[in-house]
Amino acid sequence: MQRLRIFLTAAALVLFSTSLLAQAIDLGRGELPVTVPANYDAGTPAPLIVLLHGYTSSGASQDRYMGFSSIADKYGFLLVAPDGDKEAGGDENRFWNASSACCNFYQSDVDDSAYVLDIIQTVKADFNVDPNRVYLVGHSNGGFMSYRAAYDHSETIAAIASLAGASHIDDRPAPANPVHVLQIHGTNDGTIAYNGDDIAGNAYPSAHDTVAQWAEYNGCEAQANERELRDLVANLEGHESSVEVFNQGCKTGGSSELWTISDGSHVPSFSDSFAAQVVEWLLAHPKSYGSFAD
Repeated sequence: MQRLRIFLTAAALVLFSTSLLAQAIDLGRGELPVTVPANYDAGTPAPLIVLLHGYTSSGASQDRYMGFSSIADKYGFLLVAPDGDKEAGGDENRFWNASSACCNFYQSDVDDSAYVLDIIQTVKADFNVDPNRVYLVGHSNGGFMSYRAAYDHSETIAAIASLAGASHIDDRPAPANPVHVLQIHGTNDGTIAYNGDDIAGNAYPSAHDTVAQWAEYNGCEAQANERELRDLVANLEGHESSVEVFNQGCKTGGSSELWTISDGSHVPSFSDSFAAQVVEWLLAHPKSYGSFAD
């Protein structure tokens, strides 16, 4: 009997753990899994990361590439990796309606900015999400979408990390609230050019202009500070990535940072520590309010 109780208790724990990891939401584009860390406690607010895939990809594929769900237990964050809408073309590629440049090639009227906010609000309704630690990570088209959503929903999003994405190129007033931004970009990116370019005649800014734009939005001083090199890519020798940080004089809750991967491509082969470096950066940049940073 004692052995039976132990077995049933162990089975219940396994089922409980599995049920946490199998949580899902549905906002009209099919079931959307929510990765829940093993140490999740409904009484303790947890950070939330929303991972936005590149053009033609999917949330699941993007997570397999970047590896965030594999470290959710270690860092204790909730993760959602949604799918973009399918475009009207015969290939039905998934995309985000992020900017004039990328990647709404069939002129869809889908409001992906509102969709990202709906995801955040739905996860908040089902889980205890730390309202000061809601983050976006995006690759390529997903990077463009991260900037779009951060601009539109600056009251909600604490920080974004964009790999090979870009901000809007037109002049706009600053968003209502500061947002920390991290741009990660390879100098040999042949898809979204490090120095800026256009897609079908629609221009997008360079990596440096993107972070300079958000530094200005966040009230930071125009001069960036250089930091230690980082090892982000496995097949490039040494610490190949330089770091520029705009964090002086910024409004509280805002900063802007650029990690430049020397000779990096559009789809780098990440180092084992890449995902952890990004997550640690995000967690170190919560939403906060006030006049100016110290």
